[in-house]
Amino acid sequence: MSDPTLLARPSGGFAMLAVDQREALRDMMARARSTDISDADMTEFKVSAARTLTPYASAVLIDTDFGWDAAVEQGAVDPSCALIAAADRFVAGNGEFVREATFDTSLDYERMKSQGAKALKLLVLWREDQDPQQRIDEVRRFVAACRELDLVSIIEPVSRGRWDGAPTDVEAGVLAAAKELGDLGADIYKAEVPFKGAESDERVHDACRELTDSINGPWVVLSSGVDADRFPEAVGIACRAGASGFLSGRAVWASVLGAESVDDELRTTSIPRLERLGHIVDDNIGR
Repeated sequence: MSDPTLLARPSGGFAMLAVDQREALRDMMARARSTDISDADMTEFKVSAARTLTPYASAVLIDTDFGWDAAVEQGAVDPSCALIAAADRFVAGNGEFVREATFDTSLDYERMKSQGAKALKLLVLWREDQDPQQRIDEVRRFVAACRELDLVSIIEPVSRGRWDGAPTDVEAGVLAAAKELGDLGADIYKAEVPFKGAESDERVHDACRELTDSINGPWVVLSSGVDADRFPEAVGIACRAGASGFLSGRAVWASVLGAESVDDELRTTSIPRLERLGHIVDDNIGR
């Protein structure tokens, strides 16, 4: 059976790195460097980040579009770090880098498993005006496929605005998604930090407790939308409220994208951030 602890630190907590961003990463890099960004530029960054940071992560999430084969072929991932493959296909539209996300059944997951994959991740966009049964069925298909492959299943429900553009409480969708999808058998649930961490510690903690009550199994937080300086505190709050760690990219490496030497900045800035986050997880889970 798939075993989530394959992705964990000795403490049992998760300190997982994400480098599976696609067109959103291209945009971040373009803004940071004030130039057009090629596919090769993105691949180069992903491989560099994996090589530099995976000795300090319990697992790393990589996409097949721009990162997976290069990272595997170049041996960029530290042997101590478990490999997670992104199993989602993104479609842009209406001003969103990810208008739709679906389980990509065209990928060769047996091959990825032979290359070292221990887990798969699926992004699920939660929108108030979209059919919940469709989301539920998609997650169930994904979880069943992971079980068949004997790979850990990670789902990442993210609350987004309505397709019809009508006003909606996107923040309320974070909890609604957990209530809808948190008991469908996924091995790990990847959640947004409530309020993007911008509310008081008490409010964030209480909302995290609601997530814990709604999710059947371990859950971790992502860092998108959270101020990088606030994210370490948010991880501690979430872990004290029942979370088991993080699966994050932007809070670790986004600030180095425009550096003259990205490799140097990854070493001097991102490694300490990742180490600090790992210690926070160790110190706060189960408290």
